[in-house]
Amino acid sequence: MNDRIHNFSAGPSALPTAVMQEMQEDLLSYRGSGMSVMEMSHRGDLFMGIIDEARTRIKRLYGLSDAYEVLFVHGGASLQFAMVPMNFIGEGQTAEYIETGTWSTKAIAEARIQNKGVRVAASSGDRDFTCIPEVTGLSAEAPFVHITTNNTVRGTQWHDLPDTGGVPLIADMSSDILSRPLDTRPFGMIYGGAQKNMGPSGTAVVILRKDMVEKIPHNLPTMLSYRTYVEKESMFNTPATFPIYAISLVTKWLEETVGGLAAMEAVNTRKAEALYALMDEDDFYCGTAAKESRSLMNATFRLRNRELEPLFIEKSLECGLAGLKGHKSVGGIRASIYNAVSEASVEALCTFMDDFRRTNR
Repeated sequence: MNDRIHNFSAGPSALPTAVMQEMQEDLLSYRGSGMSVMEMSHRGDLFMGIIDEARTRIKRLYGLSDAYEVLFVHGGASLQFAMVPMNFIGEGQTAEYIETGTWSTKAIAEARIQNKGVRVAASSGDRDFTCIPEVTGLSAEAPFVHITTNNTVRGTQWHDLPDTGGVPLIADMSSDILSRPLDTRPFGMIYGGAQKNMGPSGTAVVILRKDMVEKIPHNLPTMLSYRTYVEKESMFNTPATFPIYAISLVTKWLEETVGGLAAMEAVNTRKAEALYALMDEDDFYCGTAAKESRSLMNATFRLRNRELEPLFIEKSLECGLAGLKGHKSVGGIRASIYNAVSEASVEALCTFMDDFRRTNR
């Protein structure tokens, strides 16, 4: 374990060390079965127990009522960009999308490819997606309002949800799912790829309110209908067994080691506050997100002298700090401080940043 680095990758991302150690112990023989999770039948009792545990723990962490289903769907969040309009925008309907950056833009594009009715109700594109826009005038007739709760590229996050007036809210929460408590009542659907806060890549978690199922057409391709996943309990075909196993362990860690989502939020807040406080001490580091919209998951910044940024990345790697290069579309620096990134890792990053600033003023 001595060669472990501080991992600030935006995704796939750090996993809790205790979870990986448990995976390692169970890799060849899960609970004495003589089989790895990667080898066992997805319809056998052992795996059925795993998927049931993952589903139950997610419901318990969010305090979900029986009005919600928890599904495991192939294709990550990007497939949901296409499935959401396919399942929930009917003939003559226009859904409301709020555009806050790369992933929300891609979701809008996937709906328009299908010639679905889409209205961009608000956008922060005129400010390079550096903030969450003000939202007014949402239609009461829309089948749903779609948001991306955390924007990994620009480092912004919704801290107050838009008032949809009872219209179901659908949210891509890939990068802040299970990071803080959530009032789920406004949501018709929540979805997210597993590879940031829940486990390795390979599946998406979909939290779907049961009344939304009634709106799904019956003439969709089988694997592109959420109705299939509800009726077959995510087992119509072979699900991504190992990622679901990992999710069961991560949610166990969140419940039993961290102490739930309120405790996780407190840790995440401390990490973000420490990092932003260092950035704000002077203008050597320049945050790229508006302060009121700053993310607890992805801290994005530039160096005042941008010519120093390659050196920053080089020296950070030498110090065991990985994954800090900004998204290719915007450059700069990005520290992704998801749930599994420890406070000790953030402290190490802050120490490095302070030393780098003093050396390179």
